[in-house]
Amino acid sequence: METIERGSSINKENLKLLITDPMDNVMLQMLQERGIKVDYKPEIDRNSLLNEISNYDVVVVRSRTKVDKEIIERGKNLKIIARAGIGLDNIDVDEAEKRGIKIVYAPGASTDSAVELTIGLMILGARPIFQGISMVKSGSFKKLPGVELAGKTIGIVGFGRIGTKVARVCQALDMKVIAYDVVDIKERAQKMGVIPVNTIDELVRESNVISFHVTVGNDAKPIVTEEHFRQMKEGTILVNTSRAIAIDGKALLKYIDERKLTLVTDVFWHEPPKEDWEIQLARHDRVLITPHIGAQTKEAQYRVAVMTTKNLIQAIQEIGVSL
Repeated sequence: METIERGSSINKENLKLLITDPMDNVMLQMLQERGIKVDYKPEIDRNSLLNEISNYDVVVVRSRTKVDKEIIERGKNLKIIARAGIGLDNIDVDEAEKRGIKIVYAPGASTDSAVELTIGLMILGARPIFQGISMVKSGSFKKLPGVELAGKTIGIVGFGRIGTKVARVCQALDMKVIAYDVVDIKERAQKMGVIPVNTIDELVRESNVISFHVTVGNDAKPIVTEEHFRQMKEGTILVNTSRAIAIDGKALLKYIDERKLTLVTDVFWHEPPKEDWEIQLARHDRVLITPHIGAQTKEAQYRVAVMTTKNLIQAIQEIGVSL
């Protein structure tokens, strides 16, 4: 392949673009309409990617492909890394920026899907719907008690796009909403009728339900730890549709029976569970897990593909390609 120096004028006929994960067809259509040649390899394995990445100027991924330091080092011609998603957890952003590689993604594109799943999981945590369906299928119509969400306090950790919309839905359910964020949310929260709190400790002490909507790196420290589990009300429901690392899962296993806590989550520390404590947690009857389906709706995948492609086309033009 002809090596193209960063910052030089690039002809779109020479631009090499690789998509490594399954994408909505609208992305391929939008790129092809601009005359961009695409190599679509949605099942490429890591070894093949390591061998081939040097041939490409642009790589587009979803969650499956990890664009780590080794991949970036091998990608000597990479100009752009695109993530069709709302976060950048699977991309070594520091390494990419150090090498002058542009990064694009689709913030906010799957907000509605994540909010709806959050509410669904919250209700599953309050009412034994999953257990009831399983019992009926096995022939039993035994009554199963639950709790109402109306009148309860929900503590929202992370008051961004998703956290804000979850708050609105919970208010419609007649829940009291409190929220915590590392940035100042006081004015915005109060305008919505949401009570901002200053610390995680305050939030966990007052909440009956705690919902996580944070973006943190895989090497971050947990936000909610053993100390916080001790302070929680008996029967607190933990809902997580953001990042597993936000919760100290190993410590949670110790307190889940003692405090009668419930975990309903769409994310896990390893997917599927790998460590012994993860396996124990996953099998616990107070834990319900969905397989990371927060953005897995037709509507969200379409919006993610469109937004990512628009941002990608802009980035391609910024590196000197005339489209």
